[in-house]
Amino acid sequence: MIIFIKNKDTLLIDDFKFRCSIGKNGFSKKKYEGDFTTPKGKFNLGNIYYRADRVQKPLSKLRSIPIKKNMGWCDDPKSKFYNRQIKIKKNLKIRYEKLYRKDHKYDFLILIKYNYKNTAKFRGSAIFLHLTKKYLPTKGCIALREKDFLILAKLIDKKTKIKIN
Repeated sequence: MIIFIKNKDTLLIDDFKFRCSIGKNGFSKKKYEGDFTTPKGKFNLGNIYYRADRVQKPLSKLRSIPIKKNMGWCDDPKSKFYNRQIKIKKNLKIRYEKLYRKDHKYDFLILIKYNYKNTAKFRGSAIFLHLTKKYLPTKGCIALREKDFLILAKLIDKKTKIKIN
């Protein structure tokens, strides 16, 4: 099964068509850290992460991981943990994105395995499928409404790929 991102506001899977939002600066084949673009290509998906204190575990064939207060995603190209989930500690001296957020964007998220297997420094990190309420542009992720995200989560499995045009 393949998820298709057809343009800046349409996600297709099976017979479903969902509205979505992408990076503020559109798509790019040559993504780099902080450019606000969504990477073009075909990618595997990772686990689903969810805020167990706010939402129920999603119905999905993907592995579901509850988000804890000390979870982050390293977006520091100089770190050996670049584009990896990390444990946030008090004196951590690397840049990272918190997964446990005050807003609701990361109540559910799915890792898009862009620049993940053979991670290249400065080529982009923390690319997720996550939630939105107003379809505002993202920093490079793909955002869906919660009800659409939950439908998508039921349809996909670990063999599902996402194709971003």
